[in-house]
Amino acid sequence: MRPVRKTAAVAMAEGNRPARKRRRSAKHASGSRAETALPAAARPDGPRATDFALATRAATPKARGPAGEVYLVGAGPGDPELLTLRALKLMQRSEVALYDHLISDGVLALLPPSTERVYVGKERGNHTMRQEEINALLVALAQQGRRVLRLKGGDPFTFGRGGEEIDSLAAHRIRFEVVPGITAALGVAAYAGIPLTHRDHAQACLFVTGHLKDGTMDLDWTALARPRQTIVVYMGLTALPALCERLVEHGLPASTPAAVVQQGTTRDQRVVTGTLATLAEDTARAKLRAPTLVIVGSVVKLRDRLNWFRADARTR
Repeated sequence: MRPVRKTAAVAMAEGNRPARKRRRSAKHASGSRAETALPAAARPDGPRATDFALATRAATPKARGPAGEVYLVGAGPGDPELLTLRALKLMQRSEVALYDHLISDGVLALLPPSTERVYVGKERGNHTMRQEEINALLVALAQQGRRVLRLKGGDPFTFGRGGEEIDSLAAHRIRFEVVPGITAALGVAAYAGIPLTHRDHAQACLFVTGHLKDGTMDLDWTALARPRQTIVVYMGLTALPALCERLVEHGLPASTPAAVVQQGTTRDQRVVTGTLATLAEDTARAKLRAPTLVIVGSVVKLRDRLNWFRADARTR
């Protein structure tokens, strides 16, 4: 086995990884090229990803060997067994992996030990890299002739900014492939026992993001408050009280069933159900934490008899 070799990509990105990510990666460090801590990158004045990308493009000559390529892969909602076969195949082929905050430990464990791991995740109030820096890093690594895995939670084209990343690759004439993943709305709802459509309850389903911009949610509230549909809100935990209030203000009954699912499809899945009038308070009392998904609509009532998932009793 080749000795440990850390590239600049790892050094630039890993300093701001959450402690959980650093502890996890230490398990893979022995005898591999997996990521390890680098104090210099953790300092406020440490090197930035953009510096690395620019320096790499300037210092590395265009190789005459095989051109690099990027695999934009959706890792699904959390359970590693929900990965597609194509996703797993490209993960095994990759030489360096750039992964997000929502990638589960079980998914990362499927990477080859020799694959370098670069954490580029974004959490509320803590962005390891700006999006343009991630784009530049993908370009720089591919221009070195490397097989680059861009691993994103859920589906890369559903609130994942995947289109922005491959647009940058296309502009630099870099080969890429997109592998769809099971988006959180589908996987989490299934594991929570909540069908998103049902002939007796909902003939439509809307996916929206609850991410606040300047302290507000810029959503089409009139469209969201229409009857006989299901609303699925990504990243809606922080804005949950306002979300419930606005839906009621625009016409949905306060008695409309609703649910919040924490870390769906994983062993840490927790579900709180209630109504638009009670959900925010019930969720705060339960101390749910991100990542969560909010589901609003009469289909939530079906969970009482359709709930099937028991993490501690699942047959493997």
